[in-house]
Amino acid sequence: MLIRHLKKFDYWLIVTILLLCSFGLLMVYSASYPIGMINYHDPNYFFSRQLKWFGLGLVAFVLAAFFPYHAYGKLSPLFVVISISLLVAVLIPGIGVERNNSQRWIQLGSFMFQPSEAVKLLMIIYFAYIYAKKQNYIEHFTKGVLPPLFILATVFLLILKQPDLGTATSILVTCGVILLCSGVRKIHLILLGSIAISGISYFAFTTPYRMKRLLSFRNSFDDPLGDGYQLVNSYLAIASGGPWGSGLGNSIQKLGYLPEAHTDFIMAIILEELGIVGLLFVIVSYFIIMLRGLHIARNSKDAFPKLLAVGLTFQLMIQVIFNLGAVSGLLPITGITLPFISYGGSSLIIIMISAGILVNVSASVKKKQLSAPKNIKMHS
Repeated sequence: MLIRHLKKFDYWLIVTILLLCSFGLLMVYSASYPIGMINYHDPNYFFSRQLKWFGLGLVAFVLAAFFPYHAYGKLSPLFVVISISLLVAVLIPGIGVERNNSQRWIQLGSFMFQPSEAVKLLMIIYFAYIYAKKQNYIEHFTKGVLPPLFILATVFLLILKQPDLGTATSILVTCGVILLCSGVRKIHLILLGSIAISGISYFAFTTPYRMKRLLSFRNSFDDPLGDGYQLVNSYLAIASGGPWGSGLGNSIQKLGYLPEAHTDFIMAIILEELGIVGLLFVIVSYFIIMLRGLHIARNSKDAFPKLLAVGLTFQLMIQVIFNLGAVSGLLPITGITLPFISYGGSSLIIIMISAGILVNVSASVKKKQLSAPKNIKMHS
C-alpha cells in the first residue's frame, strides 16, 4: 500500500524542493559565517540552527505528504480560531517578542515562532475549503462571497498591528487568487480588488515609517548611509557578481556591510558569489514548482484540492516576487524571506508543510485519474 502511494508522488516537485533546500543550507552557511563568528564566536551558529529546522521541516513535509488533505478542510473552522488567537497573543506584552520595532514573534523555549507564517497556510486551507463548499451559490455576493472576507479582514488588520504590511498583503493577494479561481463574478472581483488596493495604499501612505520606506526604495542613493543603506549595499553585491560571481564564500557584502545577508537579502549574496548562474538556478527551480503546482490544480476535478493547490502555489510565488523585488529595488522592502533558501525556522517549516500538502494533493489527483473508468471500445 505504501509503495503504491509512493509511486503516485510528483517527483519533479519533490526533487526540486529538496534541491532548493540543500542550496539554501549551503548559502545560509556562506552568507552567515562572518556574522556568526562576530556575534556568537561560532561560524556555524546560523547554519547549525537552519540544519536543525530543515530536519524538522523534512519530517513535517513527509507527514503532510501522507496525511489525508481532506481532513484539513474539516478542521478549517478550528484553523481560523487558532489563527486569530495566535495573532492576538503575539500582540500581548510578555507573550509577543519585539525585535526591530516589530512585535511578530512568540518565544517557545529557544525557538522563536512567527505566527503569521502559520497563518499564511491556515488561511489558504480555510479559503480553499469554504469557497469549495460555496460553489452552488458562488455568484451570490452576500451569501457566497462576503462571509469569509470578514475573517480575512480581521487577520489582515491583526498582522498590520505587528506591524507587517508585507505579510498581510501577501495573505490578502493569495486569498484573492483563490477567490478568483473559485468562479466568483467579475463585477464582484473588481469591486473587492478596488477595495483591497485602496486599503493597502491607505495603510502604506498614511503611516510615516512606511512612507519613509517607500521613498527610500525609490530614491535609495539620496540617503546611502541612512534609509537607503541596505538597498545600496544590495546593489553593490549584485553588481559585483557578474555572470559567474566572485566564487562561493567570497562575498564582500556579507562581512558586515549588507544587513540581513542570510535572511531577507540572501539573494544578493547568491548573485555576488554565484552570479547569473546562481540566479538562473533559483528562478528555474521556482518556475518548475509553479508549473507543477498549476498542473496539479488543473488536473484536480474537485473544487477543494483545485483551490488548495492554487493557493499553495501562488503563496509561494508571491513570496518569491516580494523578496526578489525588494532585493533588486523593484518593490519596497517587506521583510519577506526567500522560500526554502533564507534563514528562518518558522518560514522554512511552514513552507515545507505547504509543499508536503501540495505533494499529497498531487498523489490524490493521480490516484483518481488511474482509478477512473476508461472507455472501452467495442470491435466487431
